[in-house]
Amino acid sequence: MDQRSDSENLSPFISDRVLVNGKVVPLTFTRDGKLRWNHNDRRCLNVEKEVLGFTFEGSRIRVNVAVEKRDGILCFANMGGIGRQSFVFEPLSEESLTLWSQKLRDYIDSLGRPKRLLIFVNPFGGKKCATKIFVEDVRPCLEDADIQFTVIETKHQLHAKEAVKTLDLSKYDGIVCVSGDGILVEVINGLLEREDWSDAIKMPIGMVPAGTGNGMVKSLLDSAGEICSISNAILTVIRVLLTGHTRSLDVATISQGKTRFFSVLMLAWGLIADIDIESEKYRWMGSARIDFYALQRITYLRHYNGRVSFVPAPGFEEYGEQTSYSGEPSCETSTSQQESLNTQQPGYLGSDVKLENMHWRTISGPFVSIWLHNVPWGSEDVLAAPNAMFSDGYLDLIIVKDIPKLSLLSLLSKMNDGSHVHCPHVMYLKVKAFVLEPGARIDDPMKEGIIDSDGELLARGNVTYKSNVKCYMAYDKLQITVDQGLATLFAPV
Repeated sequence: MDQRSDSENLSPFISDRVLVNGKVVPLTFTRDGKLRWNHNDRRCLNVEKEVLGFTFEGSRIRVNVAVEKRDGILCFANMGGIGRQSFVFEPLSEESLTLWSQKLRDYIDSLGRPKRLLIFVNPFGGKKCATKIFVEDVRPCLEDADIQFTVIETKHQLHAKEAVKTLDLSKYDGIVCVSGDGILVEVINGLLEREDWSDAIKMPIGMVPAGTGNGMVKSLLDSAGEICSISNAILTVIRVLLTGHTRSLDVATISQGKTRFFSVLMLAWGLIADIDIESEKYRWMGSARIDFYALQRITYLRHYNGRVSFVPAPGFEEYGEQTSYSGEPSCETSTSQQESLNTQQPGYLGSDVKLENMHWRTISGPFVSIWLHNVPWGSEDVLAAPNAMFSDGYLDLIIVKDIPKLSLLSLLSKMNDGSHVHCPHVMYLKVKAFVLEPGARIDDPMKEGIIDSDGELLARGNVTYKSNVKCYMAYDKLQITVDQGLATLFAPV
């Protein structure tokens, strides 16, 4: 047996002959964390990214892995679904067994993997498959990796938020949402509403897609060149949990009076908000409801009065007209109309940046659509803001004012690849702060609109969409600021 060590490198180096499937073969554990046997690259495992854990069974060592599979062979390429497999080998001596056991344990411990996870499963989102995904795909991998986990199955809206606000987070190394984007948003809001928010918001959050939109997971996977299939997403998330790799995420604070809502995906007013929220009445159609209702809204196109003010990022100062900061919005609307769900929070109150000292620009309506985005993808097939970044400290603003209906139809069809932002009827820019003053519809001043944030009904005006869902804010002036890299996500490399 050839044994080498390097005190400055946590990766051990062992080359030995072991028993595999009744045959004696060479097995090598390299300094860069690769297990190789049979002198065949296809028989190679990246311990950091593919090995879930090790089980020691008497004189044998079982290596539990989660990899893509093709024809039953372990491989690196994204050629198929997630596969849980085992590779079993038996060292030929007690000394060799002890050494292998020690080195493998030491290497896994050196990776700093999360040991304890809090997992939210939303059984009501999307196609209602979250429980099945967790039981059949996620839990077995976590068990193989010897990761302890606590599962909370959400029972109602804001369940995850309420749970996160009161949990002892010191018991966990991370939070995982088996859901759509909505549970992620609830978790972020819950963390930031804690008295210890400054420590709580550092908790890494991971996502396994089981919702309708899955915009955050799509953005994360796409940024790493990964295909956003469910199986690939699950495998990638498991690998991310194993490596413990994280990335920062900007958080936008939407404020109105004493009310705060923390957004990590988007805010929409006008066409996009109307389609997203009002199409809920066609939920029985599945994802087709979006396209179906979009055609209705284009046919009977609405224009809204209103005004937006913003602090442009460098290079976007030519948009709008120069103006001054008009002050933080205060809600004058009655309590019965506002029906706020999170007033007077004890936690984070938003950025303390001096907005009055910034250079503000303004654009007046009428508008067809106002859309702010924090990450590139709005859903798995909508590249809403192709230039958006996770932690650049800015939001991407997409404005559509006057546009012919045929041009609008063409624009919406281009959202799958992001080319809609090049349409001459679209203004696309980056902003540091933003103020929305929503107004009534042009065709009927008695009717107002909808403000949608992260798929939630943030505000609802007069004579508009009816539902039993309470609004977070009033249909009135609101302000948005951005905190760069405030939250943390488990993310693929």
